[in-house]
Amino acid sequence: MANESTVSIQQAERVDHQLVRGIGIPALTANIISSTIGAGIFVIPATVAKGLGSAAPLAFICCAIAMVLFVTCFAIAGSRVSLTGGLYAYVEVAFGRYVGFLAGMLYFLTALGAVAGVVNVLATSVALVIPFLGGPIMRIVVMLAVYGSLVLINIRGVRQGAGAVTVITVAKLLPLLLFVSVGIFFIHAPNLAWSGWPSSKSLGDAVILLIFAFVGIEVALIPSGEVKNPARTVPRSAYLALVVTTVIYILIQLVGQGTLGADLANHPDAPLAESAATFLGKLGRTILLAGASISAFGFVTSDILSSPRMIFAFGRDGALPQFFAHVHSRFRSPDVAIITYATLAFALSITGTFEKLAVLSNVAVLLMYLLCCAACWFLVQRDVRSDGEPFNFPGMKIVPALAILAIIWILAHATAREFVVTGIVLALASIVYFIRVQLRQKS
Repeated sequence: MANESTVSIQQAERVDHQLVRGIGIPALTANIISSTIGAGIFVIPATVAKGLGSAAPLAFICCAIAMVLFVTCFAIAGSRVSLTGGLYAYVEVAFGRYVGFLAGMLYFLTALGAVAGVVNVLATSVALVIPFLGGPIMRIVVMLAVYGSLVLINIRGVRQGAGAVTVITVAKLLPLLLFVSVGIFFIHAPNLAWSGWPSSKSLGDAVILLIFAFVGIEVALIPSGEVKNPARTVPRSAYLALVVTTVIYILIQLVGQGTLGADLANHPDAPLAESAATFLGKLGRTILLAGASISAFGFVTSDILSSPRMIFAFGRDGALPQFFAHVHSRFRSPDVAIITYATLAFALSITGTFEKLAVLSNVAVLLMYLLCCAACWFLVQRDVRSDGEPFNFPGMKIVPALAILAIIWILAHATAREFVVTGIVLALASIVYFIRVQLRQKS
């Protein structure tokens, strides 16, 4: 009972009473789909096909099953902790401020790896349209121009950044819908025939990269304190968005595989564009390349708008030096946090390929999911609740265990490099955190 009281008090102290609960099922579902479908799906089909061949759709199904378990944990936790902050809030309520801080750092590393990988996709897509920009030096110049322009836009204020996100969100989905709706009529059935069942290693190697295309729901759940009836809205929106996203992804893979066959794996830079060229000609190729560029730029735009706020929050709350919570005197934006985040992302962008950076991001996000699934089990065991009757169903307590097993299986296919990088980041973050705690106690 003491633990339950502590958790309840900790939660009550942070409930966002002043926020308006105006986000319903349609809005949250659309937000999750928009956050999930991004630049990765324009290039990942080739990599998955390289490892699995025509059995590639199996990797999408495995990811979808794993995401059902993860989403169920998020829905259970979200119905019991209706606070702004999403997964970060769930973990902090369950395990305290330090573990919540580590979850925040994992989210930060996830975002950093993801945006660095997507900027590589953007630079590649631009180079395919304008070959002059494909050289190593010009590639770096393109990356610098992307980060520099978005830093200037976002320092001038959140309204300008949010406006850009809205326009690009609509534009990035149109090429994919065109690709699927037209390409489905040009599929050659023999190209989809399986040559054999893939090995567990091949499947796992594909899943740990492909999960990048499914990640995004945790970003959409951050404004949980503004969701109407979270016990009903969060699970329904999450499941609906997952079904829609999975169907779109499988259709994209089937069209790419069905039109190009084994040749799909030979176009790692722009597989969908090459596929579109077979049934829409050069115009189709150009549209898909433009779509990849727009989607990548849209992802980076959204990320530069939101992720630097994590650095700002760490500085504001004392986990990092207060310098990082500096606010621009004229534009009232977190300028130091924005510049710091963009600088780190740029440095990471020029050090690796999309595939390596995506896997690094995935290791961090899966570890964050692991903490959230453990938090879900804890919240259910302690019967923590805040806003009406929480999300319940028979056999609910076994879901976090199954989700954790799925995460362990996927992580087993990562390399030591990703774990070392993640471990170093968490170790340094922990040192900074405890130094800040000691300084606050002394003062």
